Amino acid sequence: MTIPTDRKYLETHEWHLAAGDVVTIGITQIAADELTDITFVALPKVGAALSANKPFGEIESVKATSDLYSGISGTVTEINGELATNPALVNQDPHGKAWMIKVKMSKPAELNALLSPADYLKRTGH
Repeated sequence: MTIPTDRKYLETHEWHLAAGDVVTIGITQIAADELTDITFVALPKVGAALSANKPFGEIESVKATSDLYSGISGTVTEINGELATNPALVNQDPHGKAWMIKVKMSKPAELNALLSPADYLKRTGH
């Protein structure tokens, strides 16, 4: 299994791609494959405050409902509205077009606690 090396990860399968003080968050291909057919994605509103390692939303599939976690604290600046009408996009392009939220970080040092791609793959057994 290969995953993008330009981002950091949580053991719960969320990726974090930093660009300055804004981080884009989504779920990994591994998670999308395990969930199979994604049917619904619940995301926070723009302006919502997030705390590191706390849920920010939910993702539902034909198999299960799972919480979505942020590895950083901050304020939601944008959500991917396309997922409301096309949740299956997560199965098709989880590392690209199916990003979920963008967050302006309040504590950039929290990025240092996230997993490298290699550590994420080791921790998840991939």
